[in-house]
Amino acid sequence: MSAAVPAVDRLARWRGPFGDGVRELAAPVVVGCSGGADSVALLALALDAGLAPVAVHVDHGVRVGSADDADAVRDIAAGLGAPARTTRVDVELGSNLEARARDARYAALEDARVAVGAEVVLVGHTADDQAETVLLNLLRGAAASGLAGMAHRHDRIVRPLLGFRRSETQAICEVLGVSTLCDPMNDERSFRRVAIRRDVLPMLSELAERDLVPVLARQAEILRSESEFLAALAADEWPDDDPPRADTLAALPLVLARRAVRHWVGAPPPSAAEVERVLAVARGDARATELAGGRAVRRSGGRLSLTFG
Repeated sequence: MSAAVPAVDRLARWRGPFGDGVRELAAPVVVGCSGGADSVALLALALDAGLAPVAVHVDHGVRVGSADDADAVRDIAAGLGAPARTTRVDVELGSNLEARARDARYAALEDARVAVGAEVVLVGHTADDQAETVLLNLLRGAAASGLAGMAHRHDRIVRPLLGFRRSETQAICEVLGVSTLCDPMNDERSFRRVAIRRDVLPMLSELAERDLVPVLARQAEILRSESEFLAALAADEWPDDDPPRADTLAALPLVLARRAVRHWVGAPPPSAAEVERVLAVARGDARATELAGGRAVRRSGGRLSLTFG
């Protein structure tokens, strides 16, 4: 490990939450590293925690000069004492760019995880990212699960820094004397997340006369625990058989019935209107309904079936 990393020992307030977040993890780990302060701080803290991180930089190729970032990330990682890998994904410009780039990035990180034999991928989302995600999902009309924001752990993805502020990750990098990258796309207000970060959150905080980031992050944590509890109840209640019984679903309390339908239908997640149409089929108000992705739900002999185009 680089001699610079133990300097983080002076920042015990920051190491504590990270230690709680990685207590059950085993080395090695993959760290998604863009070169920004959040991911570089995460890489340094993972090194300090003895997790043998491998920095993985994903080049989306959507802006001129993005390939140069890979060299910079390798230099940053080497300075901290970590190996680095670079992978290129092809994301075409167009609608829904943020979501498509995110999906491609996570797929590339998963490939890297398998390649290096790591258990998990660490990503550097902070409390600020969590607050932005909650507002983004609110604009999309998300249900409680969407307003719960990002989980500390979801499958192979772990977010140890959700209790950190963006200002804190920048301070960690300053203590370590590490130069970080600044993605110019983070200033593009045409991206909804950037607009929320630069305009909406500051405006709302000014209106509320307090910093709303910890408020939104705390609400997300509460909603997540409640949402997971209700989802577990719904999964225990239905589907009760294969093929599942329609009357059992129709008899559930509405809040559990909706969650049971979402779990049964799976990805892509059904819209609120689609869930209600499935419940209408379960009640016998309709014989069948079509869903996005070429799927259909039908009722026959008191049972429901889910078919794919």
